[in-house]
Amino acid sequence: MSDGPSSRPHALRLPVQRLRRRLRPRQRPRFRGLSFNRVVPNLLTMVGLCAGLTAIRFALEGRFGSAAVAITLAGAIDGLDGRLARLLKAATRFGAEFDSLTDFLCFGVAPSIVLYLWSLQSLHGFGFVPCLMFAVCMALRLARFNAALDSGPHPAYAYNFFTGVPAPAGAGLALFPLFLGLEARSLGWDWLLRIAQFPPFAALVLVGTALLLVSRLPVWSFKNFKVPAQFVLPLLLGTGLFAALLVADPWAAMAAAGVLYIAMLPFSARSFRRLRQAAEGAGEPEDRAAS
Repeated sequence: MSDGPSSRPHALRLPVQRLRRRLRPRQRPRFRGLSFNRVVPNLLTMVGLCAGLTAIRFALEGRFGSAAVAITLAGAIDGLDGRLARLLKAATRFGAEFDSLTDFLCFGVAPSIVLYLWSLQSLHGFGFVPCLMFAVCMALRLARFNAALDSGPHPAYAYNFFTGVPAPAGAGLALFPLFLGLEARSLGWDWLLRIAQFPPFAALVLVGTALLLVSRLPVWSFKNFKVPAQFVLPLLLGTGLFAALLVADPWAAMAAAGVLYIAMLPFSARSFRRLRQAAEGAGEPEDRAAS
C-alpha cells in the first residue's frame, strides 16, 4: 500500500521543498551599531590625538621641527572633523566630548611640553610655571566652550565670533618662539635663535597666549564670514601667496601667520562692537537664536 498512487505526491513534495530551501537567497545577518559615516569624524579625532601624542614624543627626542609639524597636523584635523560630522549628520555628544579632550592634549599639553623642552627647561621649576598656566587656561577655555553649547540661544550678531582665542589658534601663537627659532636655525642667524630660545621670551608668549584664551575678547570664527566682492580677488591672491610661502619656507610662514593673527584681533573686536551697536539700535532681542 505504501507504493500506491496516493503516496507518490507526498514523496515528490519533500525533494521539491528541499530544493526550494537551497535556492532561496540567504539573508545577511544584521548587526546593530553605528554606520561607518557616523564613525569617520571620531576616527579623524583619534588621528589628531595620536598626532598630539607623537609631538610630545618628538620633543622628548629633541626633534622640535617634527613636533611642530605634528601639532600643526592636529590643528588641521581639528578643523576638519567637526565640519565633516555636520556634513555627514554624525554630530554626537560623545564626539563633542572626545574632540574637547583631544584639543586639550594637542593644543594645551603638547605645546607646553614642547616649549619647556625647547627653551624653559633651563629655568627648572620656574620655567614650568608658564607651561602650567597655559595648560590650565586651555582647559578653562575648552570647559567654557562646552558649557556655552548647553546654554540658551545667543544674539545673532555673536554667531560669527568666538569668546577668546580658540584652542588651535592658541597653540599656534604659543609655538611662535619655536617657529621663529627654527627659521633662524635654517637661515644660520644665531642672534635670532638666541632670542627665540631666551626663556623669558618664551614665558612671555605662553602667559600672553594663556590670557587671550580665557579672555572675553570677541574673535572672528570665519564660519559664515562674508567677503565683500571687491576683496575676493585680493583674498585669493593672498591665500595663494601664503600657500607658496608655506611650501617654500614653512617656519617663516607659520611665524608670519601668528603675527597676522595677533594684528587681526583689534579689528575683530571693533567689528563685534559695531554689530552689537547696530543690533541694539535696531531693537534686536538678545535671546534670538543664531541662524
